[in-house]
Amino acid sequence: MEDLFSVKDRVVLVTGGMGQIGAEFVKEFHRRGARVAVASRTTSQERLESAFPEEHASGRLLGVAMDITSKESVNLALDEIEGEWDVPDVVINNAGLDTQPSAPPEVSGPFEDFPVEVFREVVDTNLVGTFLVMQAAGARMRKADKGGSIINVGSIYGMLSPVQDIYAYKEELTGVPFIKPVAYSAAKSGLYNLTRYAATYWGRHGIRVNTLTPSGVRRDTQDAQFQANYTARMPLGRMAEANEFNGAVVFMASDASQYMTGANLIVDGGWTAW
Repeated sequence: MEDLFSVKDRVVLVTGGMGQIGAEFVKEFHRRGARVAVASRTTSQERLESAFPEEHASGRLLGVAMDITSKESVNLALDEIEGEWDVPDVVINNAGLDTQPSAPPEVSGPFEDFPVEVFREVVDTNLVGTFLVMQAAGARMRKADKGGSIINVGSIYGMLSPVQDIYAYKEELTGVPFIKPVAYSAAKSGLYNLTRYAATYWGRHGIRVNTLTPSGVRRDTQDAQFQANYTARMPLGRMAEANEFNGAVVFMASDASQYMTGANLIVDGGWTAW
């Protein structure tokens, strides 16, 4: 069983590796003996040491600066990873851009007034950025003839429309409405067919492409009313903790899922079961 789920010595790239979920992925894969490249726009040696003090000294952690919306930046980061270790065996496209309930009204107002420049920015990050990383990493996997696993992180709000009632209290408290914006849902929705396309395109080359769909993660910065409204609709009665997607992503990266591609693994506390 341990061998089936082993990721020991594999080269794993985590985009958004400094984020809440991404950092947990980094720690879990490192704990399991993988070599982990942590990609972020603002990655630095100091930030890496601060975020991962235990992992940093092992020699199996590499910080790479990567702007996923820039093809040049993506390829430079992949060059660095390949020069240090090898072509990644696993790529986790976790980096993304969302609008939190604390966002200002100009980016969280009614659909009719939603700024097109914000829509483009969110789609450029969540969808185009994932495409660029997949394109570059998949090409290298294919050239190296080594196969691999690409995991795109989706969202329940890419599968279903946001439940706007959850956020209605914001207007009651402040007089300013908060509407969960369209851009995030549209961009995340696009990931599912991007995943299926790449899975069929690269399948004969041993490159598997799947989507992991998480639900909302608890943060200390969330206000109590939001958490109460959200968890009231959650079958398990609580939001996720950031490390509760680790088991799923290890499964998707390992040989335990070697016959799985083009699929969507939903880990959402039951949200999409309604």
